[in-house]
Amino acid sequence: MREVFQQELREVQDRLVEISELVVTSITDATESFNESNITLAEQVIANDDKIDELAIALDELAINILARQQPVARDLRIVVSALRISANLERMGDISEHIAQLARYRFPDKVVPSSLRDTFANMGALDVEIAKKLVQLLRTQDPRLAEEIRNEDDKVDALHISVFDQVLGATWKGEAVDTVDSTLASRYHERFADHAVSIAKKVQYLATGDWIPADTPSHH
Repeated sequence: MREVFQQELREVQDRLVEISELVVTSITDATESFNESNITLAEQVIANDDKIDELAIALDELAINILARQQPVARDLRIVVSALRISANLERMGDISEHIAQLARYRFPDKVVPSSLRDTFANMGALDVEIAKKLVQLLRTQDPRLAEEIRNEDDKVDALHISVFDQVLGATWKGEAVDTVDSTLASRYHERFADHAVSIAKKVQYLATGDWIPADTPSHH
């Protein structure tokens, strides 16, 4: 039974990695659709979010099933409960990618933000993509250095987020009301995306002290 249980825990981890890989694709396409005003990519992100939701639900069902059948304790319990919480963060990250793509779709063929903010959003988007990629590696390896790197990148996103607010609220802001709303919302989405990654990084660090199973552990048959 113990070997079956260990296999199930590995399955949980594999599924988290799989969902995080879809989140990378989602945020990459969403930020590109946002910055380039690419309607085709925006539609693709919106259509693909269902897949992330379905995988997150399936993972939650697996985790709940493990809790019911195996009644894990100590670190094993931490792993399963943390997986449920990480899955919720990943699902939200997918939703946020979708929101960013929806802004691009609503404003098409126009760009979402005025030209004065485009570089800022291009940088924020690139950081979110970088964070998402590091998250895949973190879920795969549980390397604490990656958790630290994610936190550092998040600080940069926060600084850019504040700079958007400073600009939108500044005396020289020339944007229309719709520009103000779009820029504020979009900045908030980019910032929240990174926050969810930090939240996952903290959970993984917590698990690292509770013996989260490394991905390269050989399976027992």
